[in-house]
Amino acid sequence: MFSHVTVGCSDLGRATLFYDAVLEPLGLVQRPVTPDGGPASSCWIAPGQALPRFYVYEPFDRNPASVGNGSMVAFLAPASAAVDRAYAAGLAAGGTDEGAPGPRPHYGDGYYGAYLRDPDGNKVHVVFRGDLQPA
Repeated sequence: MFSHVTVGCSDLGRATLFYDAVLEPLGLVQRPVTPDGGPASSCWIAPGQALPRFYVYEPFDRNPASVGNGSMVAFLAPASAAVDRAYAAGLAAGGTDEGAPGPRPHYGDGYYGAYLRDPDGNKVHVVFRGDLQPA
C-alpha cells in the first residue's frame, strides 16, 4: 500500500540516532540513500525488502521542520518485548514519553503499544498486534 513515509527533522544526525535506536528492535535496518539534489536523508527498510521505506530528512524547502497535529507514524513490532526495547531505546536516544508500553485492549485483544516523540516532536507509535497473529 505504501511506498514510503517521511518525517522532517532539524538535525539529521540526532534524528538518525533516535530512529536507529527505535527501529533496530523491530528488525528494520538503514539502507544507503542516493543523493538526489535535495537535503541528505536517512532511510530504513525491512531486510530483503525494497519497499516500504521510512525516511527522515531536513525539509526540502529548507524551512524549519514542524510536526503535524494529529499526525503519527506507527511501526509494527514482532513481539511485545520488542515494543518495550524500542520504547526504552527511543527514550535513551533523546525521545520523550507519550505513553508507556502496555496493553491497549480498547484497540483490540492482544494490542500492545507505546508512544514516543522523536527529538523534533514527531509522534511515533510502536505496536505489537497480537489480535492479528495466526491462531
